[in-house]
Amino acid sequence: MYRSHVLVSGNEESVIKKIVADLNELLVKHRLQNDVKVLVTYSLNDDDKISLIIYPEGTQYYDVEGYDKLEKIVSRHLAEGVIVKELLAKGEEKTDEQKESESEFINRQFRVVLKNSGIIDPESIDEYIAQDGYQALGKALTQMTPEQVVEEIKASGLRGRGGGGFPTGKKWEFACKSDDPIKYICCNADEGDPGAFMDRSVLEGDPHAVIEAMAIAGYAIGAHKGYIYVRAEYPRAVSRLEIAIAQAKEYGLLGKNIFDSGFDFDLEIRLGAGAFVCGEETALLTSIEGNRGEPHPKPPFPAVKGLFGHPTVLNNVETFANIPQIILKGADWFNSIGTEKSKGTKVFALGGKIEHVGLVEVPMGTTLRKVIYKIGGGIPNGKKFKAAQTGGPSGGCIPAEYLDIPMDYDNLIGIGSMMGSGGLIIMDEDNCMVDMAKFFLEFTVDESCGMCTACRVGNKRLYELLTKITDGEATMEDLDKLEELCYYIKDNSLCGLGQSAPNPVLSTLKYFRDEYIAHIKDKKCPAGVCKNLITFEVLPDECTGCGVCKKLCPVGAIKGEATEAHRIDKDKCIKCGLCMEKCKYNAIVKR
Repeated sequence: MYRSHVLVSGNEESVIKKIVADLNELLVKHRLQNDVKVLVTYSLNDDDKISLIIYPEGTQYYDVEGYDKLEKIVSRHLAEGVIVKELLAKGEEKTDEQKESESEFINRQFRVVLKNSGIIDPESIDEYIAQDGYQALGKALTQMTPEQVVEEIKASGLRGRGGGGFPTGKKWEFACKSDDPIKYICCNADEGDPGAFMDRSVLEGDPHAVIEAMAIAGYAIGAHKGYIYVRAEYPRAVSRLEIAIAQAKEYGLLGKNIFDSGFDFDLEIRLGAGAFVCGEETALLTSIEGNRGEPHPKPPFPAVKGLFGHPTVLNNVETFANIPQIILKGADWFNSIGTEKSKGTKVFALGGKIEHVGLVEVPMGTTLRKVIYKIGGGIPNGKKFKAAQTGGPSGGCIPAEYLDIPMDYDNLIGIGSMMGSGGLIIMDEDNCMVDMAKFFLEFTVDESCGMCTACRVGNKRLYELLTKITDGEATMEDLDKLEELCYYIKDNSLCGLGQSAPNPVLSTLKYFRDEYIAHIKDKKCPAGVCKNLITFEVLPDECTGCGVCKKLCPVGAIKGEATEAHRIDKDKCIKCGLCMEKCKYNAIVKR
């Protein structure tokens, strides 16, 4: 029995391995190897820093890379019980107000999906079992019929967390009622939205939760085979899934006659090549079959005719991660969380212009204001909130007037956005909304499979029109064309990728049309982002002639003698902004 556990978390595999090796070496040096155990877990923060959490105290150290730092932690904290204050995580040694802001990032969350992530060793099935792991599977197989499992999921009100929000229980019911003797369970772990890392966090931090859920789903619909489709760009997730599957088989929790119930279920991993379109269910199933990932018309839906032509239940990682808790605690418990039509919690990947970047799990119906200001710590540098992008390339922008709208499936659709898989990018007054729409559309154009003309050609034309606007070359007629083309693409695209691609454009047109008009009529970018519409100028009365900007300019566009006011050659200037960034006297402005 160990008296202390050190959990190492971070996102750089090679660095983590070095930290673990150094810690184990130091434990031997201080004769603590039999008292302290080092574990690797998943980081809920989206940065490259390494954190250590020491239990049972719960003390967190941040940015601990370096042998000297680790030596202090081992020799002082683990050997002598003395906290190393200078290495404590951000917020530990700050003012009471700052501490409260930092702690609220965790304390104001409600964790169901993420309840084990960052807490247990994801490569230990025993630690998962110690947190009630596989009890839900045991309950389902020994105390419930398949129909009862389906009814429990239906009664819970769980909706798919992959973006569409279709009722999970209904999907299972369709497959359950099929007479086909061959059925499949598939997990969509092909997370492709820019800035989204929710599914990766679960796979890396709590892989057994997904495995247990898929086995429960298999029992519910009568499937004996499952596939986890995960993108190859998630090597740690793949590795931990492989370890977890092997452990589950060793413990008899996958394979033949699970819990002596007569039920057989096995899992395989299929690697995706990083195609965003394979997040669409029919394209994903086609890819698992070994073909090019392209969508197919629906109906028939996969629950009726899916993988290899047989009934298939396909849910994403977050949806599955809810299942064990629902079976274990009951539909009524899950029903008590969230709103009337959107039950449970939602995991958001909170990023952009926000103090605390990372994963946030909150009850459905939590307001955007609470997520930004109570959990996320607010907008940095005293800037004003401008908009929040939800749903990634398929979603839309939420302006400040809707900060207090409860975030659930129906409310977000009602204001021109969508829940999506859970990306939540915060923007401040320095973001250009036209440029933001262009960014997401560029991604969609690149990721289109090209199967249908509306998406393949239409989105390219949309992108060209947006480029024309940001370059200051568009007319008001182009703005009308832009809007008309958006609706054409939505109405005529084959799958959800094309149908939702215009959403960022339409939502910014709806709420920030004045910015589009400023780009077109005034040839100005109000946020000062679009390079073709901005210029840099030196303020003669403020410039001391120090020459720093002149030395740094990569194209020699700044002229002037020492101690005299400098000037910028606008024909040469590439508008990199380095001069303004480095000027200590605020003598350079962007217009």
